[in-house]
Amino acid sequence: MPLIRASADEACKNGRENRFARWHRADAPPDEPNGEFAFQRLRKSFFEPFVRPDFKIQKTDQLFAIGSCFARGIERALVARKMAVLSAASEFDSFQTVNADVTGLGFTNKYNTYSIRNELAWALDPASRFPEESIVDLDGGLCYDPHPNPTLPPADRAETLRRRSILRMVNARIASCRVVIITLGLVEVWRDLVADIFINTTPPGEAIKRYPGRYEFQVSNFAENFANLEEIHSLLGRFGHPQTQIVVTVSPVPLMATFTSEDIVLANTYSKSLLRTAAQEWAAAHANVHYFPSYEIVLNSARESAWLEDLRHVQGRLVNNIMDTFLGRYLA
Repeated sequence: MPLIRASADEACKNGRENRFARWHRADAPPDEPNGEFAFQRLRKSFFEPFVRPDFKIQKTDQLFAIGSCFARGIERALVARKMAVLSAASEFDSFQTVNADVTGLGFTNKYNTYSIRNELAWALDPASRFPEESIVDLDGGLCYDPHPNPTLPPADRAETLRRRSILRMVNARIASCRVVIITLGLVEVWRDLVADIFINTTPPGEAIKRYPGRYEFQVSNFAENFANLEEIHSLLGRFGHPQTQIVVTVSPVPLMATFTSEDIVLANTYSKSLLRTAAQEWAAAHANVHYFPSYEIVLNSARESAWLEDLRHVQGRLVNNIMDTFLGRYLA
């Protein structure tokens, strides 16, 4: 079924009434500061797209963000605005990270739709069992849990399972949140063939050497990612807030590296394009799923205003600008 279907009259009416429907006009000055054509708006330091919200966030609402590292930026910006963000849990404050520049919340990053689906199933569905066999032993009595982000140093099995229980406890709080923000990251995934499950990040070299043939790399396709999103919707529908509203975004942060033979820029374009399409289809399929264009805001803002020196991480002021735009449209 088409994503959008309209009669000829309806389509022409949309074109007439949508003030932001045209890219440019020959007689329009490109540097008009309040211009509505795309070629005028794209000249600003921060691109501001037209967004029509389908629901409103109440100041009393609890929110939960899950997904790639960009979700952590969203959390910080919402917490700074005194919003109740249950995913920004204090339980992670005591975690000692491997990098002093990273907070314990980085432990919760979920980079692919399989990981988001898995974590929500383990936290919400009593019938879903965490595959403890996917936690493997390394040298020196340490363990490797492939499902969280490797922000924390390796630990023994008892500590690894304690971290896992804290993560499950925090993720379960999504059930009381009316607003859920999901940030999609990438489509390159790794699978544990022994435990028969997709994992969150690239296995460390020690695990690959110690367990030859255990891990397999894949580039997931549209159907697989959309099926994961549908399962996430089902989980939140069965176990979540009775009035759940889901805001889905695509992280603008590029792949750190690709495990394909392609140029990293081409691999990243494919990854983001597929997830952007899946997000749009998902939002079209459900009245309570809404796409918010944080990806487009970053990609269409001036490079010097959008990116840090690595041209990979988004500047904090632009993340704040995105949150101002989001709350300006959605907050009641």
